[in-house]
Amino acid sequence: MITIEAFAKVNLTLEVLKRRPDGFHEIRSVMQSIRLCDKLFFEPDKDLNYQCALLDWNAEESLISRAAELLARHIGTQYGAKIVLDKHIPLSSGLGGDSSDAAAVLRGLKHLWDVDIPSSELASMAAELGSDAPFFLSGGTALARGRGEVISVLPVMPYAWLVLLFPDVAVPVSKTASMYAMLRPEHFTNGTRTDALMTRLTHGAAVTSEDLFNVFDEVACDVFLGLESYRAEFERAAGVSVHLAGAGPTLFALFNEEDQAYRTQQRLQDAGMNTYLAATYNLMAQDKR
Repeated sequence: MITIEAFAKVNLTLEVLKRRPDGFHEIRSVMQSIRLCDKLFFEPDKDLNYQCALLDWNAEESLISRAAELLARHIGTQYGAKIVLDKHIPLSSGLGGDSSDAAAVLRGLKHLWDVDIPSSELASMAAELGSDAPFFLSGGTALARGRGEVISVLPVMPYAWLVLLFPDVAVPVSKTASMYAMLRPEHFTNGTRTDALMTRLTHGAAVTSEDLFNVFDEVACDVFLGLESYRAEFERAAGVSVHLAGAGPTLFALFNEEDQAYRTQQRLQDAGMNTYLAATYNLMAQDKR
């Protein structure tokens, strides 16, 4: 059996520069893996079979099945696989869980089927599945450009803690498309927030809440009704700025001291909020903490 961990991510910055002629948006974003993950287990089988104990999860609606079928077509294999998903990243949370699972499937089946595929081809397949899927092939700290599929590894972010808040709000079926549809030219920026954070990372400086930026913060409350009250409660508990994780609706606050993060989480839990305390994660740096 092969086991692959599929880590969640947050966007430390997410800037939209313009709308592209192909209908997508040009972005610049610093992405960071965090210690919240799904686990996928791979075994040989005569067909492609998928299992997950989570009742709301549907293989046909997940990128997992698309990733497995895409790789099988690409290499022309007749092999099958039993893929079992142990799901911990909440569905439709903005943490990239489905894309991370898809990237894990590409990696897991490559090993299970013992096929030699160049990293560039694997990245191209990941990009077919979703704009952020290529990031999850390596994770860590990275710059995403283009529509999100052009990934450049960045210096490892100094260790930090994040408090995640999962708000109880209705999520549109196509939430990411809904968020992009809300953006207007006045929301577009020129990438300087991302460049500034990259400069800090290059110098090994700690990332602070003031370094964070997400363009969707400006329109999220119009897409996720009721989110504004969660944000206000979170900021009162945290004492720092709170941002969307990706396209939301998950909110997060960043801390460089674990005890401050822990106290914030406790305040939110005492208020009945659904939270999770996670640290940053960098596999490429062999992060063992």
